[in-house]
Amino acid sequence: MTETPKIDSAAMETWRSGGAMMELHGHHIFTRICGDSDAPPLLLLHGFPTSSLDWLPVWPGLADRYRPVALDFLGYGFSDKPHPHDYRLVEQANIVEALLAEMGIESYHIFAHDYGVSVAQELLARRGAAVRSCAFLNGGLLPEQHRPRPIQELLAGPQGPEIVKHMNCAAFGAGFSEVFGPDTQPSEAELDAYWAVISENDGQRVQPALLAYMAERAEHADRWRSVLIDPPCPLAMINGVHDPVSGGHLADALEALNPDIAVTRLDVGHYPQVEAPEAVLAAYRAFRAAS
Repeated sequence: MTETPKIDSAAMETWRSGGAMMELHGHHIFTRICGDSDAPPLLLLHGFPTSSLDWLPVWPGLADRYRPVALDFLGYGFSDKPHPHDYRLVEQANIVEALLAEMGIESYHIFAHDYGVSVAQELLARRGAAVRSCAFLNGGLLPEQHRPRPIQELLAGPQGPEIVKHMNCAAFGAGFSEVFGPDTQPSEAELDAYWAVISENDGQRVQPALLAYMAERAEHADRWRSVLIDPPCPLAMINGVHDPVSGGHLADALEALNPDIAVTRLDVGHYPQVEAPEAVLAAYRAFRAAS
C-alpha cells in the first residue's frame, strides 16, 4: 500500500514543483494535474483559507483510479492574489470553467471542500449535464447551517484589514486547530506548511476580501439549494462530525433535505481528507462505484 503523504514544508515545495501556472481570466492560476489522461477527470476544489495542498493526503489514492485536476483559487495558495479585488465565488467558477475548456474537458466529476462546495454548487447550477457526479466534504452547502468561527466574522467586518496586519503563524495555528477533531489535531509541521501557503505573496492581506463568500452564499442560497433538492447528477457527502463549522449538524440537515444524498459520517473535524485520508478514499470510491 502506498504510504499516505504528510503535509509539511518539504511536501509543499514538492507540490509546487509538480504543478504549473496557467493564465486564466487574466490571472496566473496554479494548477496540478495527474493520472491517466484516459481516466475520468476529477475536479478537486479546495477550501478557505488554504489551497489545493489540502488534497495531498488523498492525491495518490485518487490518481490511481481517476485523473485529478486541482487548482488554487484566485487569492489562494500559489495563484495570484490581487489586492484590492472583489473576490467572488462566481468568478472562481468562471476560472474553473476556463481551466476545463483549456484542457478540453467536457464532462467531469467533482470532489469539493469548504469554500469549494459553493463553487461546485454554482457549476452544478450552470452546467449540470457536464458534471457526472459530485461529492462534498465539510462546507457551507446550506447557509443557515454554516457556523463561522469568531475570527472569520471579525476578519469579514470593518476591522478585518487591520486585524490581518497582526496575523502570524502562531495565531493562525491556534484558531485553525479548533476546527479539527480532538484526536486528529494538525502537527506543528502541518501548521507551518499551511501558513506558508496562506502567507505566500503577502496572502494574509486578502483574507477579509475572500471572506465575502459568506454573504455571497446567502445571495445565491435558493439557486444553490435547488441543486441539492433536485440534483442533476449523483451527490454524496463525506462529513467530519466534530467540525464546529459544518459538521454533524450539516450532515443531518442535508439528509433531511434530500434523503437520496449518500452521507458518510467520520469521527474527525473540518478537514476529513487530511485527518482521515484512507476513510475518505474508501467512502469516495464506494460512492463512485454505487453511482
